[in-house]
Amino acid sequence: MLKNNIIIISVLFLFASWHVMDMPVESFHSSVTKNAVVNVSKKYAVDETVNIKIFSQIKVQSFTFSAEAGAYSIWANGVEVATTKQSPLIKLTYVNDSVEVKTFENVIGKYKRVKISSPDFIKSFRMKLISPDRKPRFYEDNLYVTTELGDLKCLNEISLDNYIAGVVQAESGRRSFQEFYKVQAILARTFALSHLQKHAPEGFNLCDHTHCQAYFGKTTELDIMKAVTDTKGKVVVDDNLNLIDAAFHSNSGGQTANSEDVWGSKLSYLRSVNDTFSTKMPNAKWERKMAKEDWLSYLKLKHNYPIQDSNARWLALTFKQDSRKPFLEANNVRVPLKNVRTDLQLKSTFFSVVAVGDTVIFKGKGFGHGVGMCQEGAMRMAKLGYKCPEVINFYYQKTQLIDLHKLNFFKDE
Repeated sequence: MLKNNIIIISVLFLFASWHVMDMPVESFHSSVTKNAVVNVSKKYAVDETVNIKIFSQIKVQSFTFSAEAGAYSIWANGVEVATTKQSPLIKLTYVNDSVEVKTFENVIGKYKRVKISSPDFIKSFRMKLISPDRKPRFYEDNLYVTTELGDLKCLNEISLDNYIAGVVQAESGRRSFQEFYKVQAILARTFALSHLQKHAPEGFNLCDHTHCQAYFGKTTELDIMKAVTDTKGKVVVDDNLNLIDAAFHSNSGGQTANSEDVWGSKLSYLRSVNDTFSTKMPNAKWERKMAKEDWLSYLKLKHNYPIQDSNARWLALTFKQDSRKPFLEANNVRVPLKNVRTDLQLKSTFFSVVAVGDTVIFKGKGFGHGVGMCQEGAMRMAKLGYKCPEVINFYYQKTQLIDLHKLNFFKDE
């Protein structure tokens, strides 16, 4: 009895400490999107300007700014208060709910809103966080700085394709294949345009974390720049000419998931497909061990699963997935595997359970939510010679590539 109480207390403690897990940052981490709201009548500009909240997961107190390319002016209250020609290094600090602007020589002033911009065609800048200390990052175009809840709020005002190039590098890594970069650029552009209002109440379009799309600044890869240029204006739409919900993940484990099995919303183009391209890639398989009694107690306490029933208990200890299932089910009790993945911080929902003594082993396949494009599978397809449209049509069924100019033409009709 004492042992059972200890187990229950331990599991409850785990429940209290578990947190909702987006895909962790990995070699090819995924951006998760849910129930995208797309304005069918909206027109999209090829050279759209977007506002991206950068360092969105960090409480920024102070940083330095310097020009990498072009000449920048620092504006406050509609007045130019400094330039990078006169002061190559500018320090911005949160002070009493204001942005303090400072050079090596003196404090220029404290302001509620600061804009740092350049009229030059080619322009980029270096940001080095001082508090907290972080490695420098490099960004293109312009920067807005305000205060928010005791910290500095930094927005990168940037042209769409400059942003897309940075996303492709963050989401795909370096030294990949050109056709895969094209695929990722088209999907990143589609995602960005279909989610421009995601953070509208907060005063910007998208954040730089996997909540939207990973973005760590300008790309350094010529191949990525070429892929973005070669696909300029290209997006993916469904049969109704709506921008698709361009979900993707790291590895499918051999089979992608239906959107409704993960998010409850059925989308015609996010259908499960058998994906042999992913099965020999780095994130195709994984294992995780857990005490048998902890596993059973978790099922009982969190999902009211009938572990006292011998057949249900046996099913929980011998659960097998040759193909993807949305639930572990017994005696009319359904345990959503998406919840198990989140609670236990598993790499995917595509796992089988094997009991060995007092331990259960989760033998898993894939990495991520499993919906939409498998990045490692797409890389494999690119390596084998498949072209960008073939990759997209394999993972997103009943969709088509379209140029934004043509899309806007159809919306006029």
